Amino acid sequence: MAGKKTIKIKQIGSPIRRPEKQRKMLIGLGLNKMHKVVELQDTPEVRGAIAKLPHMVAIVD
Repeated sequence: MAGKKTIKIKQIGSPIRRPEKQRKMLIGLGLNKMHKVVELQDTPEVRGAIAKLPHMVAIVD
């Protein structure tokens, strides 16, 4: 299927002193360093992970 939507997300918060579950979710999104930006497919799974980490990730235009 051509033309799949993508979304860029940026890590804006540190995983220090955060629950292990949140740290693993960041790694699952491909983020591990502050201010790193990754481009992922815009799926409900990715949107759900972003919704659980609003204090640590931001959507980039």
